[in-house]
Amino acid sequence: MASTATAFQFIGVMKIIKDCNDVAARRVNLDIDLLRAFVTVVEAGSFTRAAALLGRTQPAISLQIRRLEDQLRSPLFDRGGKVIGLTTEGAGLLPQARRLLRLNDEIISTLGEGDLEGEVRFGAPEDIATMHLPGILGAFARSHPRIKLSVTCDYTANLLDQMSRGMLDLTLIKREPVEPALGVRVWSEPLVWVALDSSITETTPLPLIVAPAPDIYRKRALAALQEAGIAFRASFTSPSLAGQLAALRAGLGVGVLPAAMAPRDLAVIGGPLPKLIDSEIALVTARGAGGPAGLLAQEVLRALERGPAPP
Repeated sequence: MASTATAFQFIGVMKIIKDCNDVAARRVNLDIDLLRAFVTVVEAGSFTRAAALLGRTQPAISLQIRRLEDQLRSPLFDRGGKVIGLTTEGAGLLPQARRLLRLNDEIISTLGEGDLEGEVRFGAPEDIATMHLPGILGAFARSHPRIKLSVTCDYTANLLDQMSRGMLDLTLIKREPVEPALGVRVWSEPLVWVALDSSITETTPLPLIVAPAPDIYRKRALAALQEAGIAFRASFTSPSLAGQLAALRAGLGVGVLPAAMAPRDLAVIGGPLPKLIDSEIALVTARGAGGPAGLLAQEVLRALERGPAPP
């Protein structure tokens, strides 16, 4: 009897060990980098945009997603259509992944360790920086106090030059819609004519308030007026948005602004002035820029991808 009891005890112990091993085998420690790649692909809308934001190549992002799917033993993206979509499993994972990433970033920020310490050199055109970035950058600075932010405001051409010389980690730029390779598209800007009073369009030649070349709004204005055969003269030229707004409020001429930035005390003018072609805003990230720069790139994209809020 004793030997039989001992045998049953041994079998019981072995069963417990087997059950524990089965539980351990099923336990998976999710990789935060894989979850961040997954969330970034969803928020960016494509593997290519996610790669640009995370400072990686598109194949590297695809491999990370495959590894995450292997870990979870579930497909996360529906790759059958032209537009990337989530499977049922992917849609269920998304809010949980975001929660894990927030918790991870809060822990790192609280402890003041890891990749959330350093400097990010960020560039943007003055009007965008003035009207839309203070809230985003302020929230980022409060969430990550150990990251030093350096912001440069300049024309797109100058910002891209600084990027090429390694002076900036990421920058927002104004680009032509036909330049898809130049950064990751964030939003499209409808441009409008503005003036103190619409009657100024009766003045010949049309007094024009513009920024110096190579400003894209200046390019849009001159091209539209020349194509429409409307005579014009530069009545006020200033690189500063504040200077241009002051000239517009003084009634010195007509200017071009994004529709979202047109102040309520100025008149938006349609005909007889020609329609302006939209401008696009894109985010350019230095190759290999991860860590704090990659984190800020994600925050900027997340905040602005649906278009900036009116000032």
